Order: sequence, then structure tokens, then C-alpha cells
Amino acid sequence: MRHLALVSVLLGVATLLGYPIVGVLGGMVPSNAAWTPPDQGITLYVESNGVHTGIVMPKVAAGVDWRPIFPAHDLRDPRFAAYDHVSLGWGDRDFYLKTPTWSDLRPTTVIAAAIGSDRTLLHVDHVPRPAPDGEVRRLVVRPAEYRRLAAYVRATLVDGGERRHGYYRYDAFYQARGRYSALRTCNSWVGDALRFAGIRVGAWTPFPATVMWWFPRHN
Repeated sequence: MRHLALVSVLLGVATLLGYPIVGVLGGMVPSNAAWTPPDQGITLYVESNGVHTGIVMPKVAAGVDWRPIFPAHDLRDPRFAAYDHVSLGWGDRDFYLKTPTWSDLRPTTVIAAAIGSDRTLLHVDHVPRPAPDGEVRRLVVRPAEYRRLAAYVRATLVDGGERRHGYYRYDAFYQARGRYSALRTCNSWVGDALRFAGIRVGAWTPFPATVMWWFPRHN
């Protein structure tokens, strides 16, 4: 029994030490390696708060209209729906709802999310067009690529699913599909969405850096 306990501890330590290494290596391997941005197209933004990444998309572009999907009446203050962009992120339901601020973060919430949950949400902020900086990267894509990205987001949503107010007056949560875990994080979802659209990004992007380093700081 002691031998089995020791083996379990060693495997746990190896997993904790190996996870960031494998994650960084996975983020360095390119998918859609031949992709290059067009001279003209649809302008998107990839953003990070240091822990979580998201995709900022125009509400109306390339035949895609997000306004009926993320309507004004889903917000605490419908006036914010006048903004022309939405910022989209995906994640574990309990993590989102139990962590309105970082001071609310609890180890048990992190551990439960890492183990895995099928209860996920899409977090949608109504925002103006952002200004690119160190935490917001500009990305230009072709109309067909934008439509594929939009299709990926739509497939994440549960039609007729739960909708609830977000943290502030300008955001909302929507019931989503997909299993969240340490292997498929919020950042992995962003990488998966961009990869599905045909955009050059890492093969596995579990961390913010593994998403953000694919896009120049100033372009």
C-alpha cells in the first residue's frame, strides 16, 4: 500500500511538472502553418487578461449578424448593446459564476475545473472596437475564415439554453457545449476556434501565452 501511495504521489508530481512543459511545446507547434493574413478583410482582436483569452468580433460582418443571437435584452443595461463588437470567451460554469473577481478565486474551484466539467458557459461582453496594445492583438481574416469562426462559436452555444446576466451591465452568460478541463481550457477553446477557421495558431493552446504569441503586438 505504501508503495502504491508513493507511486501515486510521484505520478502526481510528474504530471504537475510536465503539464506546463507539454503545454508550451503544444503551443509552439503550428496549425495551418501556411496561413498568412490578407491585406484586406475582417478585423478581429485576440485579447488576454493574463489568465483568460477571448476573441473580439464585429457584430455585423461577412454576412454574420450577432445582434439577434446576443440581444440587448440579455444585458442588465440594454444601452450597451449599441456597441459594435462582442468579446467572446468560453469556460467552466462554476468557475465563471463563483469568481466574479480574482479575490473570489478559491483553490477548490480551480481544482474542480481542472478535473473537468460538462457544464460550460459562453461569456459575451458588448464592447466598442478595442485599441491594440500588449494585451489586445489585431487580426485580419478573410470573409470565409470569419464565417467559419462564427460557425464554431454558434456550434458552441446551446440553442434555447440558459441565459443570465454577467458581472457588469454590458455582459451576459449563455449555456454552452463542450467539456472544460486542464486539457481543454478557456484558452484551448480560443485556439480551437481560430484553428477551425483556418488561422495559424498553436496545435494546443492551454495557456494565454500559447495563444497570444501567434499574433504581433503591433500590426
